[in-house]
Amino acid sequence: VMGDTGSDTRTRGVRVVARSRFEPERSEPAEKHYFFSYRIRIENHGAEAVQLLSRLWVVTDDDGHEQRVEGPGVVGETPVLGPGEAFEYASFCPLETPVGTMEGHYVMKVVATGERFEARIDPFTLAVPGAIN
Repeated sequence: VMGDTGSDTRTRGVRVVARSRFEPERSEPAEKHYFFSYRIRIENHGAEAVQLLSRLWVVTDDDGHEQRVEGPGVVGETPVLGPGEAFEYASFCPLETPVGTMEGHYVMKVVATGERFEARIDPFTLAVPGAIN
């Protein structure tokens, strides 16, 4: 899709695919309000069931302002993914500049052992189409 940007990261068999899109009808550039949607797909390519416990996002706008967003689960859920399973969700991010980035991680738990690890979400761009030359 035109104007989509994203990232694709794999940690210990957990693949996180992110895609973002500018939402012009929900944005007010004159008021420095730029609204982006993003879709995340989490795939378990490993041999063990894992559960998503929490998330940490770091959102950085073009002025260098950094915002950390952390909390339990995603969209109110803490999904368990068996081998070969995937979970997909959509969310939103407002920015004060036409360009920014998001990155972070999910804290995952191996269901069988209780061991925790961080599944990385590589940086992806939030950008108004045409804003990056």
